Amino acid sequence: MSAVIDGFAVVLEPTNLLYCLIGVVIGMLIGVLPGLGPAVTIAILLPITFGLEPVTAVIMLAGIFYGAQYGGTITSVLLRLPGEASSVVTVFDGHALARQGRAGAALGIAAIGSFIGGTLSIVALTLVAPVVAGFALDFGPPEYTVLALLGIMLVATISSGGRVRALAAAAVGLLFATVGRDDFTSAERFTLGNLSLADGLDFVPIAMGLFGLGEILYNLEQRHRAVHAPTTVTNVWPSRTDLRQSSGAIGRGSVIGFILGILPGGGAVLSSMAAYALEKRRSRRPERFGKGAIEGVAAPETANNAAATSSFIPLLSLGIPANATMAVIFGALLIQGVTPGPQLVTENPELFWGVVNSMYIGNVLLLIMSIPLLGLFVRILRVRATVLAPITVLITLVGAYTVNNSVFDIGLVIAFGVLGYLMKKAGFDPGPMVLAFVLGSLLETSLRRSLLLFDDDPTGFLTRPISGTLFAVFLAVLLLPVLQTILRRRRGPGSPDDDGPGPADQPVNGPAGAGAAESAGVVASAGPTMRAGMTDSAGTGVTESSGEPVKTGAPGKGGDPGSGARGTVTARPSGDNGGADRPEVGREPFDKTEEKK
Repeated sequence: MSAVIDGFAVVLEPTNLLYCLIGVVIGMLIGVLPGLGPAVTIAILLPITFGLEPVTAVIMLAGIFYGAQYGGTITSVLLRLPGEASSVVTVFDGHALARQGRAGAALGIAAIGSFIGGTLSIVALTLVAPVVAGFALDFGPPEYTVLALLGIMLVATISSGGRVRALAAAAVGLLFATVGRDDFTSAERFTLGNLSLADGLDFVPIAMGLFGLGEILYNLEQRHRAVHAPTTVTNVWPSRTDLRQSSGAIGRGSVIGFILGILPGGGAVLSSMAAYALEKRRSRRPERFGKGAIEGVAAPETANNAAATSSFIPLLSLGIPANATMAVIFGALLIQGVTPGPQLVTENPELFWGVVNSMYIGNVLLLIMSIPLLGLFVRILRVRATVLAPITVLITLVGAYTVNNSVFDIGLVIAFGVLGYLMKKAGFDPGPMVLAFVLGSLLETSLRRSLLLFDDDPTGFLTRPISGTLFAVFLAVLLLPVLQTILRRRRGPGSPDDDGPGPADQPVNGPAGAGAAESAGVVASAGPTMRAGMTDSAGTGVTESSGEPVKTGAPGKGGDPGSGARGTVTARPSGDNGGADRPEVGREPFDKTEEKK
């Protein structure tokens, strides 16, 4: 308990309070601006952390991460333009409420849910993280080997672009981690005779290239719709009815977000979709969702903030980053000379508890500022991308040079920026590559030490209880998608089991940001804009360029594509044969005359 109190003393120092405020304000700004995300911003700001104390630097970077979850809500509700990948689901009911003149209630319940979810997650983090760290003190090289493999596999399984592409990106990241001198034999590997590569590739140029320059180049190709004046926001405080309807959703969203945030590859995007799907399935009137259900805003906003906080547990307790943003913060800690892991709680309690307790202060600041800064953030949205992009590129290149005063690092940033751009164009997510690069050194070192310990007998991993259990989980994660594919083929396309919930109902393995639902039709990569083919629960498609409804419904029995009543888009699950003769949720039945046409 004394360590926790000392942590509050650390965070209440004027310097740390100032940088906590700076972090959450930058995070909200980044959440509002489509095309940027916390991983990109933190990567660009890495050079600034060199002149700061480690605890101050991490407090600021953590504030950017969970502050971005707040900012993405504003544009999702007012403009139907998700500023952050985790806010994609909020669009469905948030913007519907805004069209009904209840934008204030939507923003208010989102702020309250975010605060409650984040705070409950911080309390759980305070209780769980030391226990996990104490348990991890029993870890040796075999346990860390399997844990690193499990982390890479989980992230690759839930990453965007599909499993095969994610595993390929992770394999390339592991290859990059081997560049430089061998830690055991001092032999040079893949250096091409270049002395600058003798010590290996530095994390900063890779992160700034893939997440900074690469994302900027990719987003310049995107054409977003013009930002119109938002709906007038009044009556920000929700009514008693809204609070009563949302109380259960906030509680369940907090639990879902905390659990999924701990899992590598889970994070804010997957938890927000899982929370939304759960509320829709539990509702007695699921047809309300997509048309302005207040629970459809409260659940995902609570879940994504809870997940943003709980994702610090594997990073600080085990030294395993749970997502791409955590990988960048992991690199920032290494730059500061701090190694995240089980020893962090005992060897550096000021940093550990200072960062954890700073989240309490940060959540209070976000709750206070989320509404007063609304007008400012909407005005910032009107700044053209052609103005922001050159400034960001300049800051990125200057920052890369100042790390080691090396022109070679600038070349690395440009090279990895082009690589990141090409990966995005080809549908590859850079996240698994960065995570594999970060964990590659730990994986190689632990694996080789384990083989020395077991006299080159790989079955030794199964003889230790912890490593054997983790290896069983690793095999389950590896084989589960294969078993699902086999079972799906056996059921066949026409089986009743194949006609499941609609696209926005179930978050399963597939693309969205750092992990979301492929079947949800949501593609939320670096620029988390809504793409063509994405449908809300009311069945309304949204184009990437204009954000206007587009008819993308699948043809039913005798019906033309998009021929639903009133032009409503219908998104029928795959395998629904002849589904036009029965109404779906959020869709009016066909008129018989229309069906004949």
